[in-house]
Amino acid sequence: MVNQNDKQSDENAVIFEKVTVRFGTHTAIEDISLEIKDGLFITVVGPNGGGKTTFLKLILGLLEPSSGVVKVFGVKPLKNATQAIGYVPQIKTFDRSFPALPIELVATGLTGYWIGILSKEQKKLALEALEQVGATKLAKKPLGKLSGGELQRIFLARSIIRKPRLLLLDEPASGIDVAGEMDFNNILEDYKKRQNATIIMITHDWESAYHHSDYVLLLNRTIICYDVPGKAFSEKWLRIAFGHLGHAHEMIFGVKNNA
Repeated sequence: MVNQNDKQSDENAVIFEKVTVRFGTHTAIEDISLEIKDGLFITVVGPNGGGKTTFLKLILGLLEPSSGVVKVFGVKPLKNATQAIGYVPQIKTFDRSFPALPIELVATGLTGYWIGILSKEQKKLALEALEQVGATKLAKKPLGKLSGGELQRIFLARSIIRKPRLLLLDEPASGIDVAGEMDFNNILEDYKKRQNATIIMITHDWESAYHHSDYVLLLNRTIICYDVPGKAFSEKWLRIAFGHLGHAHEMIFGVKNNA
């Protein structure tokens, strides 16, 4: 939630100006205009196929809008422009039997490719990143023996090794138990405060989004609602975003629904 004591910036971390994305006859995102202030924790919530991953790919520069403009810290995002942006993907596409160590995987966040022999400085930076996510003891444990939660910490360390101003995460808690998810979210909040970073995270966990977000973006191809959690998670907006919810909810997350 927004803390008035946190340093907030008037600068926009991300701007969408009338952005639409089409794949042939399919419209993934339609006419989105949005300003995300620097230094906030944003969660993106919506149904499957609602354009959430497309939204992140636009910020990363992996997709070009069919129309409209996306800007990150005032400029158009470029593919592989990793200095200012860290990214934790949903699906970890690598061979778990590959004979590498977590510290080596984390160091690829510096270069974008596997490094044969790490330099002293690369080891130092990788260990610092592992320490920030509470995973120093995993530095030399074989990748294939890591649990899902441990692997997520390694990928998070990889994403923050350059200390990015903007951190993007696509369902990072998928496959992690409740305790592990709480730890993960606390690590994200600590990083946000330490670096005054902006965090944008896709999640299906409404409870987590309610308790950890400064703002929630309800997305279903277009923006349904962008507001503080107590207002975004109302019966009105959830029904528009997801359709029929099964039955009326007088209370959502312990907060009376006034929508």
